[in-house]
Amino acid sequence: MKKEVLSEKEWLVLKDLIKGLPFCEKPFLEIAKKHHLSQEEVLEVIKSLFKKKVITRLGITLRHNLAGIEGNAMVAWKVDEEKAEEIGKLLAQRPYISHCYLRKTYPDWPYNLYTMVHGKSREEVLSMIKGIAEEFEIKDYEVLFTQKEIVRKHARYDLDL
Repeated sequence: MKKEVLSEKEWLVLKDLIKGLPFCEKPFLEIAKKHHLSQEEVLEVIKSLFKKKVITRLGITLRHNLAGIEGNAMVAWKVDEEKAEEIGKLLAQRPYISHCYLRKTYPDWPYNLYTMVHGKSREEVLSMIKGIAEEFEIKDYEVLFTQKEIVRKHARYDLDL
């Protein structure tokens, strides 16, 4: 993959995107004002960053607990090694699963496939998990509900290197 050369405008906008969009009605306009650009220029810069594959998506992080969504669980599944990637890819397509990972097993922890399952309530999440277990004939799994959130943050990149 070749390294892209970014313009000064692209660097300015990229740094702001990494920090997170301002919480307001017109976040791209706020970024534009900060750098003496038009909103259209900011949107063109973002399109350029997509085209160069410097960024691949823009998204939001929902603070589910503040929105009243109470059902979230990590599920550790024990899946046949030969089927683990195939099952993982199928589960990753489900709208209520946000993360899906394959991991190494250990003698006292035989689980190799992990998913984050989200729903409105614990009961709904448990129902979805039961449905997955039945559909894929997985008999051995552990449901891990969060007891307490200690910290939640996303990767930040220092672009002033």
